[in-house]
Amino acid sequence: MSVDAFRSIVETRLHNPGAIAEAAAGRVRPTSPVGPGGKAMIVAADHPARGALRSGSRPMAMADRADLLDRLCAALARPGVTGVLATADILEDLLLLRNPDGSGVLDGKSVFGSMNRGGLAGAAWEIDDRFTGYDAAGIARMGFEGGKMLLRMDYDDDRTVPALENCARAVNELNAARVTAMVEPFISGRTDGVIRNDLSPDAVARSMAIASGLGNTSAYTWLKLPVVTEMERVMATSTLPTVLLGGELSEDPDAAFARWGEALKLPNVIGLTVGRSLLYPADDDVVAAVDTAVGLL
Repeated sequence: MSVDAFRSIVETRLHNPGAIAEAAAGRVRPTSPVGPGGKAMIVAADHPARGALRSGSRPMAMADRADLLDRLCAALARPGVTGVLATADILEDLLLLRNPDGSGVLDGKSVFGSMNRGGLAGAAWEIDDRFTGYDAAGIARMGFEGGKMLLRMDYDDDRTVPALENCARAVNELNAARVTAMVEPFISGRTDGVIRNDLSPDAVARSMAIASGLGNTSAYTWLKLPVVTEMERVMATSTLPTVLLGGELSEDPDAAFARWGEALKLPNVIGLTVGRSLLYPADDDVVAAVDTAVGLL
């Protein structure tokens, strides 16, 4: 990103903040939540708001906003990429950016607002993940296609109860607004004081069952799940449309792509929602990483 482009975003935020809402109102909405092949390819960039800035060996990779926006624009411009998931600050930066042909960077893309970022990475209260980002009303007001929430459930931490309740409320509100409620559930626990997600097939299936039952309707609910062993058995737990998450940067990206490809063959897996694995690949070739992921679809 050029210095002038970065300065333009800052100047707009300072002198004409209403331009953000105008850009949202003028955004060309997608005709479908999935691409022509029936699959979604969503790029995720909501990590910074939770203080999670690391990617691979780079502890502050996502702290450079101009670099992050460059990588997002490169990813969103690739054929087959259907959408983006981020917090308000990042989505609003993207709304203010234009492609070389004059179209909006987010035109024709599904946009998902990240909702609960209050469970800061490494915090003592991390499991109590408060809704400090978008709410359903804000997502509907901006004309976005949905909202995403993280739900980590620690059976030994009673702060899980309000987290469950808050996610159920958000599911209700998003469904009522007829926009997608994307739930990312984990069974979690602390090891040496650090929250770890249980990625065993049984734990992921259990988290899927719990998340599927949130709210007074699931008509507009999607799930966002990790790829684990025995995915065919895991995915038999629910009929809800599911996108696969990328997680931490893999030391063996080819193996990760192969696992995604196998899981994408299952009937309720409708696509990928991947962030750091595509935005910060080991060779820094964002275009190649995105094209490889799109090829799996």
